[in-house]
Amino acid sequence: MRAFIKPLLCSSLLLMPTYNSHAETHQAIDQAQLKTEAKEVIQSLAKHLGGELKKAAKSGGLPAAIEVCNTQAAPITAQVAKDSGWQVARTSLKLRNPSNTPDAWEKVVLEKFSQQASNGANLKTLAYSEVLTDNHGNKTFRMMKAIPVGEKCLACHGSQLKPGISQKLSQLYPSDNAQGFKAGDLRGAFTLQKAL
Repeated sequence: MRAFIKPLLCSSLLLMPTYNSHAETHQAIDQAQLKTEAKEVIQSLAKHLGGELKKAAKSGGLPAAIEVCNTQAAPITAQVAKDSGWQVARTSLKLRNPSNTPDAWEKVVLEKFSQQASNGANLKTLAYSEVLTDNHGNKTFRMMKAIPVGEKCLACHGSQLKPGISQKLSQLYPSDNAQGFKAGDLRGAFTLQKAL
């Protein structure tokens, strides 16, 4: 089971949260500021992880980048979470790594993203957030930001994988379900949360 810190714009959606959601709070919650912070965390994670993947691909090709993703994605994500004070992860309906399995709330949002993608939504800007209140009155801001499949992603996530890439994926991700994408498809989402 994936935990956010373990080694691992706003589009209006009508979602049924898995927690009790209360609109009124004793304090005003600045959701715009939280969204801005969340976007900065996403940019930090994308920058750090993307930088490591590019460096590995340049020195050892895509199989080396896959190896780095397998061994470094979780520690890099954990460091970004620690530095930012946010819980952050990536998830998808078509998983490569089972430890990124979406929880119930994430799955609902991903399904809505998938439906919106089918209807032509711009995945580069597609996001959803809400404040959830659990049964004990604890409030959490949760946000997800869609990850679209780019042309470069197809080398490891497309339909026509080179033998060396297929071999490395089979070795490191025996349950891989993250292939067969086309450019512009919904790959998954960044998922973030912060206790309020």
